[in-house]
Amino acid sequence: MDQTTQRVVLPTLFQERLRMVSEIVEKGKSSDSNKQILRSTLKDMNPVVQEIKQYNEHLNPPREEIKTLISEKDAKEEPKKFCLDKCLFWFLCRFGHKRDGSFAGGDKEALVAKDIEEKLYKVREILELLSKENFEQKVGGVGGPIRFPFGVPDNPDFTVGLDVPLSKLKMEVLRDGVSVIMLTGLGGMGKTTLATKLCWDEQVKGKFGGNILFVTVSKTAKLKIIVERLFQHCGYEVPDFLSDEDAANQLGLLLRQIGRSSMLLVLDDVWPGSEALVEKFKVQIPDYKILVISRVALLRSDMQCILKPLGHDDAETLFRHYTHLEESGASIPDEVIQKVVRNCKGLPLAIKVVGRSLCNQRSELWLQMMEELSQGRSILDSNVELITCLQKILDVLEDNLAIKGCFMDLGLFPEEQRIPVTALIDMWAELYRLDDDGKEAMAIINKLDSMNLANVMVARKNATNTDSYYYNNHFIVLHDLLRELAIYQCSQEPMEQRKRLIIEINQNKHGEKTKFLSWCVKQKPQQVTAHTLSISTDENFPSDWPQMQLAQVEVLIFNLQTKQYSFPDCMEGMNKLKVLIVTNYSYYPSEINNFELLGSSSNLRRIRLERISVPSFVAMKNLKKLSLYFCNMKQAFQNKDLLISYAFPNLEDLNIDYCKDMVGFPKGLCDIISLKKLSITNCHKLSALPQDIGKLENLELLRLSSCTDLEGIPDSIGRLSNLRLLDISNCIGLPNLPDDFGNLSNLQNLYMTSCARCELPLSVTNLGNLKVVICDEETAASWENFKPMLPNLRIDVSQVDVNLNWLHTTFS
Repeated sequence: MDQTTQRVVLPTLFQERLRMVSEIVEKGKSSDSNKQILRSTLKDMNPVVQEIKQYNEHLNPPREEIKTLISEKDAKEEPKKFCLDKCLFWFLCRFGHKRDGSFAGGDKEALVAKDIEEKLYKVREILELLSKENFEQKVGGVGGPIRFPFGVPDNPDFTVGLDVPLSKLKMEVLRDGVSVIMLTGLGGMGKTTLATKLCWDEQVKGKFGGNILFVTVSKTAKLKIIVERLFQHCGYEVPDFLSDEDAANQLGLLLRQIGRSSMLLVLDDVWPGSEALVEKFKVQIPDYKILVISRVALLRSDMQCILKPLGHDDAETLFRHYTHLEESGASIPDEVIQKVVRNCKGLPLAIKVVGRSLCNQRSELWLQMMEELSQGRSILDSNVELITCLQKILDVLEDNLAIKGCFMDLGLFPEEQRIPVTALIDMWAELYRLDDDGKEAMAIINKLDSMNLANVMVARKNATNTDSYYYNNHFIVLHDLLRELAIYQCSQEPMEQRKRLIIEINQNKHGEKTKFLSWCVKQKPQQVTAHTLSISTDENFPSDWPQMQLAQVEVLIFNLQTKQYSFPDCMEGMNKLKVLIVTNYSYYPSEINNFELLGSSSNLRRIRLERISVPSFVAMKNLKKLSLYFCNMKQAFQNKDLLISYAFPNLEDLNIDYCKDMVGFPKGLCDIISLKKLSITNCHKLSALPQDIGKLENLELLRLSSCTDLEGIPDSIGRLSNLRLLDISNCIGLPNLPDDFGNLSNLQNLYMTSCARCELPLSVTNLGNLKVVICDEETAASWENFKPMLPNLRIDVSQVDVNLNWLHTTFS
């Protein structure tokens, strides 16, 4: 059909309205009785012109003639009042095809009719121009009905901090080909806003035209309903779907029909468990982009974009926008503004809610909020709406209460500090009966990471990261507002009834200190039913704690910022205590004055100390695991009145990392024959191992990585018949392996990256169970000589990540 004569196929709603008006007008030409009906009908016709206007915006390029015609029509309308009489004569003239004002009943009406007749003529010109421009093909695709972008929200009038991620998304969607893009981020971070800006971008509109579909999936999405809406939008008759499978098949046919040109599909608010539904939208179309928006990294994608919190400058700009500070002329001190903005932690949702709550408020309210924040109170405490919004972030965990409980445990650690994964492994192994190696705990952590409820950071990558369940370099970084949300969730019950009791008493938490002391003086002693107790304190709080009964506590966490500290006396009554985690966040190690209290905890199974000057150990008969990080341990194993083997008769796992004063191997350590895992890493002054190391007959794992001054390994290591894994990576001073090394008959994994000087003995040919050697290129060449005698051996050359990120720690 010739383009100049082809008629425009109007949307169903548009056609129906014109049909109704046409019928009524035909009657109205001979009768005045229908005038009131005309007025009522024509009142709803104003959107018709707006639809024409929208269609024109999606022509490529938009026609200036149509813009001009609509502008001329609009200019003739009264600015404050829409005259129904004028509309009446306008459409009478239109459907009567007359331009002589013959429908006017008098001189005044004739003038009005002539004016309306001219405006109507402009509308006719617009419709004819759309037809000549072959609007059907330019917007709807060849042979299909008219379409324009479906479901796209209004273009946001103000945004900040989205330029970089927008450019990243644009680069991918404008590239030819098929791809799935995953847009994730914490709830309230602005994911939907970013996707909306993408759909309204001129370049994106230029490529996809009307083939932009924006579908909100939601938690309770029904495939049939979504497909019905798409069919209706595209102007096709909605089929009667027999089943979800039938709906999926019909969806595929629809997408192939409308996808003859480039198409962008946005699936917003996709929840866990909807992966199968998303798969239904994946069809083979030449240039088809799917943007999946979710709080959770649900599926494999060709590109992933993670929205991060706003920087301070962007956060302040957004905050000022919602508070209307410039427009109101309010004289709020800058320090107050900065304090509030910082406590929103860069989360756009928090900035929006808090900003609106302070808009047009008196300065006294601002100052009151600053005072509360200065006392260590959370910004959640003063804003119920913000709490309500943030709690929705945790809706994603409602179907998995076990993972929600693990998320709540993250609030036990101080703000703006990395959480060691090894500490969580120790906790959860005892609280939730997870495995000792950390495999199950890491699965939960990765799940939280995929939900953007926590960020996993590997501080230092090396060969050891490839072995089974070594997580000394793994940390969790938690957004501060998420931490406050976890604490808020924990605090909804009275203190004595909480499962997790979090006590923060330091110079930045005056309000918390007052609340805690007020609770303590109500009755003595206070009975606590919590199974987990976290205490954060500094030198400003005395060690003489109020008496509390803590008989149910299984995990005790101390977060210190002090040079000296004394455990509270109430620890003597912790008969169920299984895990003790003490971390000093000051630069210098903290001294514990009454370490002997630990001897009263008969069920204590795991101790983790970081930046502590460790005094002489006391007997702990049931201790299974001892971890020392950045500790001064010179005195730890020098109790003349107590043999180490007697103090720790059941110790299975000893982990010593970054203890710079460890020069020699602790005397008596080799007498703990129960040891199965021994890790002495990054102890650069350790120069030798004792011959007695051969006594550790149950040892299955030995790590000596990054002990740079280590000068040799004794022959007695050959007696470790159960040893399965040995890590000597970065022992750069090691000249050779001992001749009896080949006696390690059960050795399966050997890590020796950066051991280029280390010579291999001929006895390595006896390592029949050796499966993997991870090493540098020079060491790999040495092993290649023995590979013919070791047919099961795989030699991997490790690419070491050289950086100093592992040294980064945030100090308060």
